[in-house]
Amino acid sequence: MAKLHEYEGKALLKNVGIAVPEGRVANTPEEAATIAAEIKSPVVIKMQAWTTGRADMGGIKFADTPEEAQKRAGEILGTKVKNFIVDSVLVEQKLNIEQEYYAGVIIDDKSGKPMMIFSSVGGTGIEEIAKEHPDKVARLSIDVIEGLRDYQARELLRQTGITGKLQLKIAVVLVKLFDLAKKYEARAAEINPLVITEEGALIAADCRVTVDDSAVFRHPELGIEIARELDRPPSKLDKIAWDVEKDDYRGTFYFIQMAQGFSKEENYVGFHGAGGGGSMMSMDALINKGFKIANFVDTSGNPPASKVYRAAKIILSQKNIVGYFGSGSGVASQEQFHSARGLVKAFREENLSIPVVIRLGGNQEDRAVEILTEYTKDLPVPVEGYKKNDSADFCAERMQSLVESFEQNSVEVERFQPPLQEKPYSFKTLTGEIIYDHALCADCTDKPCIASCEPEILKLENDLPVLAISEEEAAKGKCTECLACEQECHFFGNKGAYISLPIEGLSG
Repeated sequence: MAKLHEYEGKALLKNVGIAVPEGRVANTPEEAATIAAEIKSPVVIKMQAWTTGRADMGGIKFADTPEEAQKRAGEILGTKVKNFIVDSVLVEQKLNIEQEYYAGVIIDDKSGKPMMIFSSVGGTGIEEIAKEHPDKVARLSIDVIEGLRDYQARELLRQTGITGKLQLKIAVVLVKLFDLAKKYEARAAEINPLVITEEGALIAADCRVTVDDSAVFRHPELGIEIARELDRPPSKLDKIAWDVEKDDYRGTFYFIQMAQGFSKEENYVGFHGAGGGGSMMSMDALINKGFKIANFVDTSGNPPASKVYRAAKIILSQKNIVGYFGSGSGVASQEQFHSARGLVKAFREENLSIPVVIRLGGNQEDRAVEILTEYTKDLPVPVEGYKKNDSADFCAERMQSLVESFEQNSVEVERFQPPLQEKPYSFKTLTGEIIYDHALCADCTDKPCIASCEPEILKLENDLPVLAISEEEAAKGKCTECLACEQECHFFGNKGAYISLPIEGLSG
């Protein structure tokens, strides 16, 4: 689920007619002082971070004057929460609260319907409220087509003891909250607490809105940068990885950066998994050997070699990782040699400088491990490949041994790079470009690019490799970006082929 910050959720509430406290977001202590001066009353300053327990971590403070607001905002801004820096606070009017309630719309996975939940007790999580005050909580499954009717909202409130004019006022809020959740395809839209002030106003004092990942593209107005469930703003690498994945539906590439700003002494490893359960098991094995996990990556569902390559390049761009560890399901149904080719290309372009352990269990694992190890054996670091019968614990032991014994050297090997292009020939692929220098191809006797092209999109014309299909077909995906022609040409041909697979925003 893609989360919105509190201030973003409150803007949506305000747009549908639900009252929220006066205020707005600040990114500096000086801005906080300015907002407090505009409000002209005591304020609350709230850390804007996708995490629970903000008060316990000092993320909610109060101020009576603009000067105090500036000081309190300065105490929150720049603090580190779960390895990420807080860069914004919400400054808003402090409310004189008389009574707190909870109101929320969530998707009930059991019924497959949205559910409205209301509690006449608020302020803590609905799970805790339901456990401690079960008689104060009422639930209603809603027909998504018909929506929440006013009489249904009133009946829901009656079950929790809310009557009279207050029942009518809150019912209006519940209907509007459901309409908001439906409009933005929210997995959850919660107001906690919904409060009655001493002045008699009904106000959403806090809120949480999360949007279904699959629906994010339909709501550009929300400004969600990546459709991922994160507990903090996306990092630069999160955004780069999302741009790789969002329009390429060939298999899965899931990337989450778990730490930043670490040193080599902290023993962080770049992690590359394939399949959720096997990846979790593999990360546990690493942690048990004293490593920390810099990132989580999943490339599964039979992704093309080009997507695995981009995943590897992004992982390797993290500074100060001490090793690269790949391990997922031991019985993956995907063709593992595609993953091996993607890894080989990334490792050779980066002039790899850290040890690597990769477990490639699954279809054609023998071929995959052979490609991985044979095509990297001249690199100045160890690259070890293992199969399904090699446990995650064993592979983690190998990672530990290699990291502990590894000594850096400055040996340079021949990288994959574009040919000089004396006689250029190229065509577009779905996400890149294949480049040949026919001057080099003319002197190549074996033409390994043709033999290695399993999709059979290449042919010889005047003894030179050219497309056997139209350029349009290649660009639409007939070229599967398996990377075989480049690698076979490099090792067994005349080095006349290169595959350009740009990664926007990634330096180096």
